[in-house]
Amino acid sequence: MMRAYKFLMRPTVRQEQALREMLLDHCSLYNGALQERRDAYRHVSKASIKYGMQSAQLKDIRAFDPVRQGRWSFSSQQATLRRLDKAFQTFFRRIKSGETPGYPRFRGANWFDTVEFPRDGDGCRWDSTPHDPVTRVRLQGVGHVKVHQRRAVAGRVKTVSVKREGRKWFVVLTAEHNQPEPLPPTGSVIGIDLGTASFLADSGGGFVPSPRHGRSSAAKLEAAQQALSKFPRVRRDKRTANHRRAVEKTAKLHRKVRRLRLDHAHTTALALVREHDFIAHEDLKIRNMVRTATPRPDPARPGVFLPNGAAAKTGLNRSICDAGWGVFLTILHAKAESAGREVMAVNPRNTSRQCPECGHTSAENRTTQARFHCIACDHTAHADTVGATNVLRAGLVRRQAQPA
Repeated sequence: MMRAYKFLMRPTVRQEQALREMLLDHCSLYNGALQERRDAYRHVSKASIKYGMQSAQLKDIRAFDPVRQGRWSFSSQQATLRRLDKAFQTFFRRIKSGETPGYPRFRGANWFDTVEFPRDGDGCRWDSTPHDPVTRVRLQGVGHVKVHQRRAVAGRVKTVSVKREGRKWFVVLTAEHNQPEPLPPTGSVIGIDLGTASFLADSGGGFVPSPRHGRSSAAKLEAAQQALSKFPRVRRDKRTANHRRAVEKTAKLHRKVRRLRLDHAHTTALALVREHDFIAHEDLKIRNMVRTATPRPDPARPGVFLPNGAAAKTGLNRSICDAGWGVFLTILHAKAESAGREVMAVNPRNTSRQCPECGHTSAENRTTQARFHCIACDHTAHADTVGATNVLRAGLVRRQAQPA
């Protein structure tokens, strides 16, 4: 199985300058390849250029510009061209499926922040010895950069990527190793119900409070974004130092919220995986849940719209995005696979309306957001606990129905 590792790099001043130049040159290569595809489609009878044709030109490009392109790894430049080719493949695939995607765009210097090395040892070398306290990664054109390695890398390193986040630099490794030893069985099964009032409720009656990192940082983010909006939209080379500081402050706050949300997701998922052998959750279509409310035109008055609850829907969408359900479920599945646990998604239909005692299903059973009262048998419980219980039962039924 494949596992990713992300470590902080500590480059020197010269190495950091070389890293910035590497990103700029790869960004220039990406934009040049995109321009070639656009020109070929517009002026050469709608001819399409593939990755193989552009990769064959790399040798001549490196020889023509040895200072900017010839100093970097050939494989990393091929990976940049594959990145562009993947964007076009996705674009045409979405067109065939009936969608209306945007055409691949040029990347600005601040929007191109990753360079990938497809194979360890080809333009890069991960140098981690067990008895050496200092870990380094060697990058062609940059040198040996110190890395703050927090934990050992298990398995054989396959790919190495360099990523810029603000003023910090990270190295991202993907390593291939054997399936780890599964955790000892606990004999416990659980169902979870994700929500916004509480992050999740389980079938045992437990609750994980919602941290609401985005809401707690909303005031600082609003002030930072208002300060940023005061600057006019000008060209990059004419932006002032105050504008750059405002951009960095806003991005720093967003990165902090992201790190807090990821930390909470990792902590919660790890606790569930360690304590339970089987975990059932709702198969939520989060993208559909956070869609904006559909406008309601007034048939009697053209150009006028009826109330559609857009303000309340916007608040709900913001709470769902702040909870980070999709990130949490992705992390939960990954941790369960490594630990030998089983995670199953079930249909969420009527899970919070069906009584777990008598099986009666009705929208009137859920009187409020938190209270469940069955109109058939008078069973009373917390609505989220009822939903988690029904999710667990549906998961166990589906688990038994699956072929061995």
